[in-house]
Parts: sequence; C-alpha cells; structure tokens
Amino acid sequence: MISAIQILINSLSDITGLDQASIKILTCTLLSFGFSIIFKRLPDQNYTLKNIYNVLVSAFYVFGICDLRSGLGTLLISSLGTYFITRYLRTSKMPWVNFLFLMIHMAYSHVHLQFFDDYDPTVIDITGAQMILVMKLSAFGWSVHDGKQPRTSLNEYNKSRAIYKHPNILPYIGYSFFYASLLTGPAFDYVDYDKFMHSTLFDDVPEEKRPGRRVKRRIPRSGKQAFVKLLQGFFWAFLLFQVPKFADLKYVFKNEFVTDHGFVYRIFYMWVLGFSYRLKYYAIWTIAEGACILCGIGYNGFDSETGEFKWNRVQNIDPVAFETGQSVHACLEAWNQNTNKWLKYYVYLRVAKPGKKPGFKSTVFTFATSAFWHGTRPGYYLTFVLGALLQTVGKYYRRNIRPFFLKSDGSSKPTKVIYDFVCWINTQLAFGFIVQPFVILDFKNSLLCWKTVNYWLVWVIGVSFFIYNGPLARYFKVKAPSPPKKKPVSDNPAENAPSTFESVLLSNEENRHVSHAVKKKLEKDYDAPTLGLPSFDVFQDMDREEIDDDIKHLHDAWVSFKQRKFLNGKDNDKNDDKNDDFEGLKDAYKNFIDEINRIFQSEKKEVYNMKEKILTQL
Repeated sequence: MISAIQILINSLSDITGLDQASIKILTCTLLSFGFSIIFKRLPDQNYTLKNIYNVLVSAFYVFGICDLRSGLGTLLISSLGTYFITRYLRTSKMPWVNFLFLMIHMAYSHVHLQFFDDYDPTVIDITGAQMILVMKLSAFGWSVHDGKQPRTSLNEYNKSRAIYKHPNILPYIGYSFFYASLLTGPAFDYVDYDKFMHSTLFDDVPEEKRPGRRVKRRIPRSGKQAFVKLLQGFFWAFLLFQVPKFADLKYVFKNEFVTDHGFVYRIFYMWVLGFSYRLKYYAIWTIAEGACILCGIGYNGFDSETGEFKWNRVQNIDPVAFETGQSVHACLEAWNQNTNKWLKYYVYLRVAKPGKKPGFKSTVFTFATSAFWHGTRPGYYLTFVLGALLQTVGKYYRRNIRPFFLKSDGSSKPTKVIYDFVCWINTQLAFGFIVQPFVILDFKNSLLCWKTVNYWLVWVIGVSFFIYNGPLARYFKVKAPSPPKKKPVSDNPAENAPSTFESVLLSNEENRHVSHAVKKKLEKDYDAPTLGLPSFDVFQDMDREEIDDDIKHLHDAWVSFKQRKFLNGKDNDKNDDKNDDFEGLKDAYKNFIDEINRIFQSEKKEVYNMKEKILTQL
C-alpha cells in the first residue's frame, strides 16, 4: 500500500511540477479536512478514542504518505524525553533541562542533515515536524512548571496556560501527534488541546447554536469558515504555480541576469522571487488552519454582540498584512504568528529573572534560539542578522523622517500618503533581498545572489548607521520635544496643593520621584523581538546608570514617605511596643505601594491614550 501511495505522489509531482516534499505536505494537509469531518463526529465524551484517532492518523501521514520510517522514532524520542523530564525531574530548573534536551536533539537532526546526509530540498525530512514539536513540548515544560508555582507569582497568561495535573501518556501523545498540525503547525498549548478534547473549549456556545437534531454536539458548525480558508489556500496555491513562470532563482545566477537587465529590474525581480517563496507557506498554513477550524480546535469564543463565532485561536499567518506592511516589524508580526508567541512567552520572558523586565540577555538569547531553531545553515544567519539590522534602520527613519509628515498634534499631513507608499515599496524590496539566503542556504551562493544587485541593501544599512550614529548624527536626528517643566514649589501651601492627577498622600517631591520612574518604564517597549529578530538599538540603549537612576528615584520617594507617614506621625507614647512599630511600618508601606499603583495606572492611561491617538491618525 505504501509503495502504491508513493507511485501516486510521484505521478502528481510530474503533473503539477511541484517537488515531492511539497506534494506530500499538501496531500497531508488536504486529507486533514476529511479526517477532521470524521473527528468532529466522534463521541464528545470518548476521550480515549479521540486521542487514539489522532495518533493513528499522524502515523499514517508519517509512514504511509511521507515514507519517513525513522522520522516517527525521532518524534517519539522528543516526546517521550519531555514526558519523563516533566513528570519525574524534581527541580526548578526542569523547564530549562527540557528546553536544552529538545534543542540538542533538534540540533542533531539539523547537523546530521547538513553534514552527514545528501541534502535535497525537494525531498521531505522530519525536521519540519520536529521544529513544531519543539515549540509545543518546550511550552509544555513551562506549563507544568507554572502549575507547581504559587498563583500569585504568575501573570495572567501563565495562569491560563498552567498545567496543574500532569497528563497520562495517551493524552500527552495525542497532543504531541495531533494530525492537523503535525507537519506544518500551527503549534498550540496543551491547555487548549485538553479543553478541546474534553469539549470544555465550547462551554460558551449557546444551546440554540449547537448542531444536531436529536443529540446536540458540543463543537459548533465550522464548515463554512473552514471552506473559506480552504479557498484562500487554493488561491495562494494557484499563484504558486503561476509566479515561477515569471521569476526563477536559477536565472539570477546566469550572466544574462546582470548583462541584459538594469539595476532597478534586478531588485524588483528579487521582490517577485521573495513573494514566490512566501506563497508556499501562505497556501499550506492557510489550509492547515482551515483543517483546525473544521475539527474545532480553531474555536476562540462566541461574540454575543454579533452572534458570530470566532475561529482564530490557531491563526498562524496574515498574508494581506504582510504584503501591505510598511515596516519589517509589521511584516514579521503577520508571519508565523505562533512562533512569535512561543519565542515571547517561553523564551524571551522566561530568561528574565522573576519580577524583572527582560533586557539585553533576553534579547540575545531569543535571537540565538530563533536562529538555531531554524537550522544550522549559514543562509539562515545571513537573513537573520540583516533582518535585525534592517529593523534598526527602520526605526531610525521612522523617528527622524516621519515627523516631517505629521502635524504638531500628531495627525497626518496630506503628504503622509507619499511617506507611506515609499515605506511600503522599500520594505517589500528589502524583503526581496534579505530572504534569498534563507532559501539558497549556501553562504557562497547567497553572496553571489546579493552581488547581482550590488549588495544594495547592505550599503543602505551601512550608510544609515553612519548617518544616525556617526559624527554628523546631530544634524540628521530630530530632537524629541522636551518634557514640560515642573511647577516650582511655592511658599504658599495652597499653590502646592495636588491637582486631580497628583497624589493626595505623597508630597509633590515624592510624587515627582515616583512619576519619573514609572513614566520612563511605561514609555519603554518590552515586547519580545519579533521572530527573535532584535532591533540593535536595544544594545545601544542598555545603560546601567539609567537603571540605577530609576531605583534611586523610587528609593528617595519611599524614604521620604516613610519618615513623614510613620516615623514622624506615630504615637509618641513610650509604652508603644515593637509590634505597634511594625504594624505602622506595614501600613506606611501599603499606602506607598497603593500610591505607586495609582500613579502607574494614571500615567499608563495617559501614555497609551497618546499612542492610540497617534496610531489612529497615521
């Protein structure tokens, strides 16, 4: 039977012109629609049957269609290794041990494929599925860890993802080998899978919206939404067949590409090439999302106002947002969204110490993880380093050129549309340049490809860094408006009375110290580097003196407040004991914290309202 399937796949490859790897992945993704229709009709309460069904379908994909006999063993090693580490390793370092185990195992696969095997991009291998599994299983390790921590020590996201009881082997294997996301993703957390399998994910579905006449099913109808995703996937697949007729990577390495065409033609040709690379992902990820919607795991709640269901729980790609993006950051936000979440919540934020904001160490570690997760081939690193540099350049121009297209109140001038168009065309052309090594992979050939367009983006990045960091930078940078001066303290107490937004408990000087520290932190961007690509000004902004200054301001405010509210205000009765002193100090500290929280919320609202106003006017 397996040989018959392989013969059929070879025939489809000859007919369509697609390589065998693409045909096999596309076949599995399309078959997931049929298997999802069956899954949806399995008994809601038969938890065991549904998990066995997931494993059997995935085994058919790996053995029957992909013909990866050793591949299933690779996935089992990762899965079982994580299961025993998370269940039996009793240490706070368990998540990192699990992460290290998964990354080393994946590195072995990457290195073996690169150096000890004949690499052929047209032949499917197991590393793609293993990369998806690494995301799921490393997140699983952290969720188990969070389930053992005091709830007060977790943020809201971690609380919602925490696993409070380690699952048995069958549901765990069902999660690891969920057929609709095995080869291409999307990745998701175990909590979502568990709710989906137990049908508690659909608790908010109104009774009248549940399908079935005699017996109401828990999973609402999703055929229409899944079919729309399927059509979108077919649209991108159609373009995938058409675009290569107009742009082919092999042509870039021919002499005629340079001798017969001008520079502008060549950079636009690479833009079309970059677009053609993305089409494969658009088609596969969109169809895979449709299969997840059809089986029900894509369900993301019921909107009582519109009466509609939301099906974007596992969305992984927004092609329109990417193709219309006006910055590298905006494009990457729309690309491989679940990998972005994984890097943010299970790498970037986890590197920072508990209670501390992520900084330089988190940024570097996330960048290294993302690059290493993709593979060990030099082409990946050329793309990643250049992409990180390009994000910084984008910030330079956004800070120093965009203000000329805005009015004093932040609204757009009529010429802003020109700025937007230039940003869009430059961003898209830049992606056409930087993604070539990601596909070529070989270092020498990547440089040869860039040479055909005179390394134009490398020059742009180099000149931009010189302009905004060199000796003439002060002539090109737009100065930020100075903060309003503080009202001087008057001898008249009435004039020093706090305004509506000032503290009624802190003095003016204490309020100034707290507001200074809070507002500086609110205006920082603590989001994870998108897809692990940091903006290099993060490294420039690391300033020990700045951190010490924030601590000093909060310390000065606390010392002043403590002396006023406790030491000077306490009962002078000599019979007061140490317990009274301690209780008074606790009250003073509580009041101080309350005031900081009040100022934080006030400043936060002001900062975010200002940002929202600017964004809506751009």
